[in-house]
Amino acid sequence: MTRTNAFRRALAVGRAQTGIWCTIPGPVVIEALAVAGFDWIVIDTEHSLTDVPDTLGMMQALAAHPVSAVVRPAANDTVLIKRLLDLGAQTLLVPMVNSAEEARAAVSAMRYAPRGVRGVSGMTRAAGYGTVDGYMARAEDELCLVVQVETAAALGAIEAIAAVDGVHALFVGPADLAASMGHPGDPAHPEVQAAIEDAVRRIVAAGRPAGILATDDAAARRYIGWGTTFTAVGVDLALLAGAARDLARRFRDG
Repeated sequence: MTRTNAFRRALAVGRAQTGIWCTIPGPVVIEALAVAGFDWIVIDTEHSLTDVPDTLGMMQALAAHPVSAVVRPAANDTVLIKRLLDLGAQTLLVPMVNSAEEARAAVSAMRYAPRGVRGVSGMTRAAGYGTVDGYMARAEDELCLVVQVETAAALGAIEAIAAVDGVHALFVGPADLAASMGHPGDPAHPEVQAAIEDAVRRIVAAGRPAGILATDDAAARRYIGWGTTFTAVGVDLALLAGAARDLARRFRDG
């Protein structure tokens, strides 16, 4: 039987979900995050050393816990998407989607022919290594596509992207958006924050759930107040490095 996608089900009913980013490859850190109480964890292969083969062990580490894996491919690339889906990823967070055309390409990569271009293989982890009857006919029912709108151009196309059949949610990327708007390294800039608030409002008005990543509590709560329903509130490496610096400082200064 194809696994139920709890993340997609929660999006569909508007249930708030809190997530965290995992950039450290391997099963240990992500397994520790899995028991921390988050609803979803991003396995990031775009801005980390984590690569496609690493995601297998990381998804296996999550499988025993009530937390959803959201895998971010390195790019909106048909081959990368195919490989991640075959390994068992059910929810993909596709970066840098700037137009409806690019959103349709991501959707097509997630669907088997005749509705898409996903390559066919019967002996995949997603298909239970050939034991899930009718996997190809039913796989799409449990897949979830979240596209990242993280440039000024993408914000201008929010309604068109949201209208693409097969796009389940839109995710605002504050860091890349800030750079695109001429404020690199400053997502807290008032112009960027105003753009984020407007983007979230428009995503919700278009009938799609809005998500975002925040790296401090105040920003996360602000975004939730604006209407995000799936909100990532931290990054593993940043939390580790920050805690280590604080610990060293306490003993050095003490």
